[in-house]
Amino acid sequence: MSFDFEAKITAKLIGEKVIVLNLKMQNILRERGFGDLEKNYLLLDSFETLYLLYSKKLELKKINKKIIFDELIQKFIKNDKEILTRFLLYRDLRTRGYVVKDGFGFGSDFRVYEKGNYGKKDAKFLIFAFNEGTQKKIVTLYKDIENIKKMGKEPIIGVVERRGEIIYYRINKMNFSNNSSTVEMKNFDFS
Repeated sequence: MSFDFEAKITAKLIGEKVIVLNLKMQNILRERGFGDLEKNYLLLDSFETLYLLYSKKLELKKINKKIIFDELIQKFIKNDKEILTRFLLYRDLRTRGYVVKDGFGFGSDFRVYEKGNYGKKDAKFLIFAFNEGTQKKIVTLYKDIENIKKMGKEPIIGVVERRGEIIYYRINKMNFSNNSSTVEMKNFDFS
């Protein structure tokens, strides 16, 4: 999602929350799928804030002190050990032109909207974020995937490799001759 304005977005860090007070900036961000409206301000998720700081579109202040990317990520890591993985996936998907929102259950990390469909249709993909080498019980993942498929969504696993490269895998169900279920992983390209 490209930005077609010159002014930086200004936001305040209040406790653990990042809020945008300026109505014009709220509207610009909401049109592009950022944040959630709460009372008279726009609340940004941690990964959205990191992305906007990283791309130099956001100026973040706590009281009168300017907060920089490195400082903020260290603050977020204290409460969320997976924030760096989530940020890297979020940044990759946004760079590819997708609108990405926080997941809504079943173990998913993100909802991803097809290009041009944000605000018109529900999210098509649900992303599970993993670092290379992460272990997870297949039974739990299988149940989450089954529930996601029942909702008509496509489950995708996004793996951040040690070198920072991201690979996406589409999850499909396979039935073998004895009718036992298993999960097949195929490489999925978001381009």
